[in-house]
Amino acid sequence: MLASVVCLLSVIARRLTPLSIMVRERTFIAVKPDGVQRGLIGEIIKRFEAKGFKLAGMKYIQASEDLLKQHYIDLADKPFYPGLCKYMSSGPVVAMCWEGTGVVKTARVMMGETRPADSKPGTIRGDFCIEVGRNIIHGSDSVESANKEIALWFKPEELVSWTQTNESWIYE
Repeated sequence: MLASVVCLLSVIARRLTPLSIMVRERTFIAVKPDGVQRGLIGEIIKRFEAKGFKLAGMKYIQASEDLLKQHYIDLADKPFYPGLCKYMSSGPVVAMCWEGTGVVKTARVMMGETRPADSKPGTIRGDFCIEVGRNIIHGSDSVESANKEIALWFKPEELVSWTQTNESWIYE
């Protein structure tokens, strides 16, 4: 009974809350140097927009090794860490902040598995990748990681809060 009341109240509150002020989750997505070199930036953005997610920030950047060492600090004890940081600094990266309900989990599904051979067709890696060292995209693996990565790659003033005119067609 209590669960039903709570559910009903959340539905009512959502109906009374303008879409523009509803809090949405954010995630960090980066098109890696191989994705940039292969001309896949537009295809990746297209997939996120078509899904209904909103772009809150984007920059085209030559990431420094220092930035990448901070970004991948949780992998510092892995044997591939130095090569990963060096590779990621070898060419431009497109850093993006995407916003939407459940965006962290959904983005991970859209990207596919880290190992492209394990990725299903229809996912970004399943459609465009062959080797794990050239898997074209990075995405946050949790809300906590997303918050950390967004803060690392973007200044607060580089992120834009805006209302998409089609939000009422995407969210109930």
